[in-house]
Order: sequence, then C-alpha cells, then structure tokens
Amino acid sequence: MKVWGSSFGAVSLLVFTTFDGVSATKPSPGCGNAPKLVTASSTTTALTMTVNGKSRNYFVKLPDNYDKSHPYRLIYTLHALSGTAQQVIAGTDGYLPWYGIPPLAKDNISAIYVAPNGLDKGWANKDGEDIAFIKQLNQVLDNDLCIDQNLRFSTGFSYGGAMSYSIACSLAKDFRAVATLSGNPQISGCAGGNDPIAYYAQHGVGDTVLPIADARTMRDRFIKNNGCTAQTAQEPAIGSGKHIKTKYTGCSADHPVVWVAFDGPHTPTQKDSGANATFTNIETWEFFSQFT
Repeated sequence: MKVWGSSFGAVSLLVFTTFDGVSATKPSPGCGNAPKLVTASSTTTALTMTVNGKSRNYFVKLPDNYDKSHPYRLIYTLHALSGTAQQVIAGTDGYLPWYGIPPLAKDNISAIYVAPNGLDKGWANKDGEDIAFIKQLNQVLDNDLCIDQNLRFSTGFSYGGAMSYSIACSLAKDFRAVATLSGNPQISGCAGGNDPIAYYAQHGVGDTVLPIADARTMRDRFIKNNGCTAQTAQEPAIGSGKHIKTKYTGCSADHPVVWVAFDGPHTPTQKDSGANATFTNIETWEFFSQFT
C-alpha cells in the first residue's frame, strides 16, 4: 500500500454534538465455552475456511486475559488494495497495528479484532463473495468466542474502506457501525443499502486516487438512511493543514453520522500540521466506543 505524506500547517476545527449510544448486550453462542478454534497464536497463524468453494483466511487478536464469559466487541480491520492482513497486524506499509485501536480500547468491554485477507489482495466482492465471507466469519467467531452480537464494527482504508461501506449496505442489521477511511462506493459494491447504521467516514480533500466526491456520495446515503438533517459540511482548504469534523443532527436513535474532511492525500494516517500523531484512530475509537 502506498501512502503519500503531507506537511501543511494549521489547527483542527471540530463541529460536533454529544451522543450516547446504549444497547442491550446480546451474548454469542460461544459465551461460557473455552475457544476451540481461536488461540493466542491466531494473530500470527492464519485461520482458514471455505466460502463458496474458495479458501479464505483471517487472523484474530484476543484481548489480554480473555474471559470466556465476557461479551466483547468484534472489530474488523480491512486492508487496502495490494495490502494484506499481515500488514494491518504488524502496522507496516502505512498502517497502524490493527488501525491503532487496541491501545485506545481500554474500557470494561474491550474488543476482539479480526484481520481477514481479501482475494487477490483486494475486496472486489464479485457476486457478493466477500460479504458471504464476512457473514460466515461472524457465525464461526460467534460460535467459538464470547462476542456481543450488538457490538460488531468494521473499519478499513481505501479498498478496506470500500468493503466496510459494502458491509454497511448489506449487513447493517448485523453490524453496529462502520468507519470508512478514504473509500469508494463502486469498487466493493453496495447490495441493499437502505438500512440505517452508524456511519463514520473520513477523506482527504487532496485525494487523487479515490476522489472525495465519491466519499460524499457514500456519506449522503447514510445521512438519508439514518434520517439525519441534511447540511453543508465544512471542508478544509488545500494547504490549511487541518481537518474538520461534522456530526450530523436529527439522526434516528443510535444511528449517528460523522464526516471528517482533512487536508491531505490518500492516506489512512493523516496528521494535522504540527501534530505528532494521526487523528484517525482517535476519531474512529471515539465513534465506536460511544456504543456500549
């Protein structure tokens, strides 16, 4: 995965309101049982399954001191085109490890992380085969681990963002929220796409790989689905070195929409001018963690 840097200067402007997401815990069938499939080595040794006659593989990260009777969040972390799950896990080639979420997820719910590999290092989702993979993964992990079935999430950059969008379109009833990072609405498709789901998106105004106009289209679908009030979101000027966050109002219960436009190119780890670290994982975790 290629990532292009940016060194513009300014201060971040945020536009948001407070939201508290509350849902009843829905323990998976694996709760109370010792895992038979996933082990501590599943972060380095791929697990496999057959989906529609094709071999698929994935990795799983359990929290420290995994409790078989505690329902955890399940967070999918999807790689970009020409990327791999192994890069996501290791935090190489422009990624933070597991998109930088584990160091932040220190609340009393915690999380289990999944890094699947796409076919041919992408998520073309031909005839819905990648959605079928995710659905089967949900079932397998639900049966092996203790997961809160009301707290499934997906995030990814570029092709991984497009696939997270496809998940939002096709599996909104099975996922709590998605965070699409510099995605595109066409490359993984959008079967269905009429149900509400909590939706976070961020995109660079200077992105020449996947232009921001397509990301606005993706965002607007869920502004409509979620019943949010339409508004013109501010976006930073090129050269400003900042990001602007807009949180939409009027959305249906537990279905917020947040849009972050940043001054930068096609990258999952953009920093504001003068900042020492990216805002991406912080914003993603802030969005996911409101749901408990």
